[in-house]
Amino acid sequence: TGLLAHLTGSKSSFMLLASERLNTIHVSTHISLKGAIERAKTERVLATIEAGHRHFLRLGKTARVAVAGLNPHCGENGLFGTEDAEFLAPAVEQAQAKGIDVVGPISADTVFARAYNGAFDLVIAQYHDQGHIPIKLVAFDTAVNVSLGLPIDRVSVDHGTAFDIAGTGKANHVNMLSAIAYARLMARSPRQRA
Repeated sequence: TGLLAHLTGSKSSFMLLASERLNTIHVSTHISLKGAIERAKTERVLATIEAGHRHFLRLGKTARVAVAGLNPHCGENGLFGTEDAEFLAPAVEQAQAKGIDVVGPISADTVFARAYNGAFDLVIAQYHDQGHIPIKLVAFDTAVNVSLGLPIDRVSVDHGTAFDIAGTGKANHVNMLSAIAYARLMARSPRQRA
């Protein structure tokens, strides 16, 4: 996603992991945890909320969005950090002011289970593993990686290239079929022209 953003001259990009019952978009992806914490600022969190919201609108849906907290229990009123109150909550308020159906921050230890059980359509994950672990737990073979914020549509499988089994006949094609199906869904829902 980052390489495609660079090659297309995009200001920023977002990684959405989409599955039947759980969807998550990431504020940051392939950076250190320290870097992810530094990146979880109001502007970036708001941009992530908006990117996910626009994508669901493109697909003809209004998403119920939840923002996952950064710190345990969203900081527990400052006991475990203040970033949730300082940066995430204002992003949620600004998105709500724009008419987006979003709540949070919600403690990450419960928000993904709530979304999986139907309370939310999309979870804003603050960093790579926070969003990847729940998706890979519930939809390892069917989740799709969707790049948002690019001038092109791009989907892929949600895992690596598996060089360790390349050419052995052991690869499972189910994830690729899911990616192709999602690409077809996006092709039927053209981008809005600026």
